[in-house]
Amino acid sequence: MSVKNGETCVTNGNQKLDSPNKSKRALDTEQDTAIEAKLPRIDNADKNGISDKSTGDNTSSKDSEKSTKDAVSLSDFSKFKFRRVLNDNSSKKLIFVEGEFSGSDGAAVVILEKQPFSVETVPQLFTKDTSLDKIFQNDIYGNYMATLPPQLNLVKSTIVHPATEKHIKKYMKEKVYIIEETAELYNTVTKPYVESQPTSIKWVDNILNHVTEQERIVYEDSDEDTGFILLPDLKWDGKTMENLYLVAIIKKHGIKSIRDLNADHIPLLKNIQAKSLKAISDTYGVDAHSLKVYFHYQPSYYHLHVHFTHLQFDGPGASVLGAHLLRTVIENIELSSDYYKNSTLSFTAKRDTPIYNQYTAAGILKEEAAEKEG
Repeated sequence: MSVKNGETCVTNGNQKLDSPNKSKRALDTEQDTAIEAKLPRIDNADKNGISDKSTGDNTSSKDSEKSTKDAVSLSDFSKFKFRRVLNDNSSKKLIFVEGEFSGSDGAAVVILEKQPFSVETVPQLFTKDTSLDKIFQNDIYGNYMATLPPQLNLVKSTIVHPATEKHIKKYMKEKVYIIEETAELYNTVTKPYVESQPTSIKWVDNILNHVTEQERIVYEDSDEDTGFILLPDLKWDGKTMENLYLVAIIKKHGIKSIRDLNADHIPLLKNIQAKSLKAISDTYGVDAHSLKVYFHYQPSYYHLHVHFTHLQFDGPGASVLGAHLLRTVIENIELSSDYYKNSTLSFTAKRDTPIYNQYTAAGILKEEAAEKEG
């Protein structure tokens, strides 16, 4: 497995990921190319891919050549040197670790995520291969620590290498703030930041132009105005339907977020809604009543895309402060074409991120208060 510039996903274990989710990148990030590879089972984990906001498209060709040259070839984690834990999430069984690989330049971030139980393999847990260590017994209640067979106890491992300071800050635990973005604040503070971002996101263009990840495409509509590509997000293992997660990326460039949407885009949005829901039902047997379909605001990368997640999956950014349901967005711009141009939209910003710094520089967030609270 080669780890190159950006994020790389490795799946630990002998289980083979089902197509259409056997390649590269969690699509919930900014601008990095990610490559998903299959490793022999190792006694640690595997997972790369919260692909949120990365840095890939700001990388020059010289930097890209360097990152390729510095690629690390992995079959296990013996070359990884632990530096510190950046963050952990006990409810989601996630931990974020910073370190480095021996013989390779640059920091690395490893994200370890325990996998959900599979109904199909549960019967295999109840054999002599699962050992039990008793913690206590009280009347009819016994508490034990079970050690499961390795093939039934997989850990997904995401490797970001070389990891920039921006990657490290993204995964580090930081205080989060709510910003009430009025139309004026959008135009004077947010929009200049959005417009400073690359107009072309390389990994998105690679998908749209069939340079990479063609085998992962679940559905494609090639129309220039209403077309899109639907494919799995790397956060999904492609098998556990309760964790289903796909993303529809529009073909048309120049629409960066829901702020840019108006009545002219209703055919695009309705096309994504109807055809994606049908494709998901036909491919995975999950119907519209079991799906949450939404936009993020702020999005993690500025090329319009729609998230499709199972209702039982607690996806990133799916809270009331981050998600805007596709159906509601359509209805709002049907009522008023300029609804999202004129509305106040709330979103969260993590401290020391670019959007946080933008609002701090504008005096909307007070850095002194942040220092005291942090």
